[in-house]
Amino acid sequence: MAEYLVVGLGNIGAEYARTRHNMGFMILDAWAQASNVVFSVERYGAVAEVSFKGRHFTLLKPSTYMNLSGNAVRYWLQRLNLPLENLIVICDDLNLPFGTTRMRQRGSDGGHNGLENIIWTLESEDWARIRVGIGNGFARGGQVDFVLGALSDEEMSEMPSIAARVIQGIKDFSTIGPARAMNFLNSKPKTEEKKPENPPENQA
Repeated sequence: MAEYLVVGLGNIGAEYARTRHNMGFMILDAWAQASNVVFSVERYGAVAEVSFKGRHFTLLKPSTYMNLSGNAVRYWLQRLNLPLENLIVICDDLNLPFGTTRMRQRGSDGGHNGLENIIWTLESEDWARIRVGIGNGFARGGQVDFVLGALSDEEMSEMPSIAARVIQGIKDFSTIGPARAMNFLNSKPKTEEKKPENPPENQA
């Protein structure tokens, strides 16, 4: 059975639960809930296990805080004896509109402290990451307050569909390959056009 380590980045503690920086945690929570599994407290993080079509996924929410995420990732990669190509990291991204998803198989940290620490700890950029947009609606100098601020009720209402999209992308990554997964996650979600409830009458 092929095994994968899926890491959702965030900060531990109830005060961070709904914050934009905890996008990775929220998506893994949604996956665990949909799979009827619970997280257990393990070394360096909370861990849950799910399976799909002969693939096994270890879901990890690091307990090291965002800026030291690499310690948890390195430990669990070694514990599971997995190569870097079986690692997928989920994080928030200021440079993308809210809810937009982007997947890459390698790349720089893009200014994200969690990704920066993982790259530094693993001494490699060659692992998959899924960035989920949180927008950049903050004034100059307000970045920290913004990423550590809570999602609005409207944004929270969109989280189930965002999480479902990311989870499907990870399943695609493991079954039909990275290229197809990236094609799915890097394209705009298909939305049905809404017809007006009361279309205007034709005027002579």
